[in-house]
Amino acid sequence: MFTRLAGALLRAILIVLVILTPSLLVPGANGEDAKVITLAALAFAAVTLLEYGAKFPALIEFRDAPPFNRIRIIAMMLTLFGLSIIIGVDHEGTTLSVVMTALGLVVGRTLDFPFSPLRLVLDHLPENMDAIAATKVQSMAGLAVLIAMLSLFIFSIMIRSGAWPNRASPFNVWINLPTFDPTAGGDVITRLNRDGRVNVIFGIFSPFVIPVVAVMAANQMGASVVGSPQTMVWAITIWMFLPLSLLMRGMAMIQVARMIRARRARLIAGVDADAPKSALPS
Repeated sequence: MFTRLAGALLRAILIVLVILTPSLLVPGANGEDAKVITLAALAFAAVTLLEYGAKFPALIEFRDAPPFNRIRIIAMMLTLFGLSIIIGVDHEGTTLSVVMTALGLVVGRTLDFPFSPLRLVLDHLPENMDAIAATKVQSMAGLAVLIAMLSLFIFSIMIRSGAWPNRASPFNVWINLPTFDPTAGGDVITRLNRDGRVNVIFGIFSPFVIPVVAVMAANQMGASVVGSPQTMVWAITIWMFLPLSLLMRGMAMIQVARMIRARRARLIAGVDADAPKSALPS
């Protein structure tokens, strides 16, 4: 009990630090924005503390199947940190900021081709934005894509190699998928495969949809996505973090369906092997 509460408290503190990263690194943060972000960080920390401190979760999926959530939170932390470093650079930056800017710019220019998600982001930038700011946005978008792709690659390698989930410990579908009801009707394997494929499809198309929705929402509220450095950092982070989460969730659910199918096949094979020969059909 104490170990679980200590781990939940540590995760809650890490969540606060991750969410406050742009406020701590981006210069010229607005006081009101800082208050809102701090309140959001405390709210997410409270949810994390309750979910990981309780015996059975209610919202957080794959709680007992590491490193699923660790990969996601590390990807978010690296994205927020990298984008904050890039956008906070003036004319002369540190070695770290120069390396991150150059790395993001290489990826951004490589992916800047017609009908790509990154081109869609650049096409929705204001027409009066200067070239230096547009280059910064391209570098930030490229770095966000790179981190998301690396995280997805690592998770896919873990699935293919059998390292996720850990076969040495039992996998409880109810605890790791608290929002999935296995008794809702229909075969569990079919439903897991269907939900997994839906998440993968949404994850593939969401990078194309999020920029359009963000611009439309900003226009309706009379705000500018690129008007605030912190807003820009969060917008680009969500642009890549949401597809990453959807793709990882879809891949995980399909993997769970494979495990259940394999377990079911072993049980059927065991029953057939134990059945007397007279009971077997000729």
